[in-house]
Amino acid sequence: MDRGYLDLIRLHRLTEAGAFFIVRAWRKHGLHRLASRPVDRATGLVCDQIVRFAWRASAKKYPDRLRRIRCTDPKTAKSLVFLTNNFTLPAHIVADLYRCRWQIELFFKWVKQHLRIKSFFGTSENAVKTQIWIAVAVYVLIAIVKKRLALPASLYTILQLLSVTIFEKIQLNQLLFEPQPTNQQPALDKQLNLFDD
Repeated sequence: MDRGYLDLIRLHRLTEAGAFFIVRAWRKHGLHRLASRPVDRATGLVCDQIVRFAWRASAKKYPDRLRRIRCTDPKTAKSLVFLTNNFTLPAHIVADLYRCRWQIELFFKWVKQHLRIKSFFGTSENAVKTQIWIAVAVYVLIAIVKKRLALPASLYTILQLLSVTIFEKIQLNQLLFEPQPTNQQPALDKQLNLFDD
């Protein structure tokens, strides 16, 4: 989760439910280091620590221990600090999981930019949620088709092609692949003349 979702009461509920989380740390929450684990600095990791909230208000909301992992992003050289309640995963895996979460966030940003729902067929909560999930499922299916067929066109272009030809009986591979030019010359000798010369 991103820093905007750092609700300590909610995170403690996730811990009590047996789930684990990875969240970007805020600076304003005072953390007290209990122990440090060894890290391989060649992987970009700076530290792997077991911590507890030092401030009384934060400790009341989340009384358990946490794991703080600090690493340097290799692309931006930015220092990132993660908090997790998972003490078994290697530290570099925790950082990689957060990077994967960012790819998911970029996907949903793309969906929000391209998902144009002008009106809903139903207006109940269930109908709206169902239509949004259908739209997301369609985008995911198109992304799978694009990857499996190694299509050079963008997802937006493929969706436009499919929306224009939705009621035509044409095979998907014929629609998405450009036809190969043939070297055959048209048979002009069999052409009838309209006017005599």
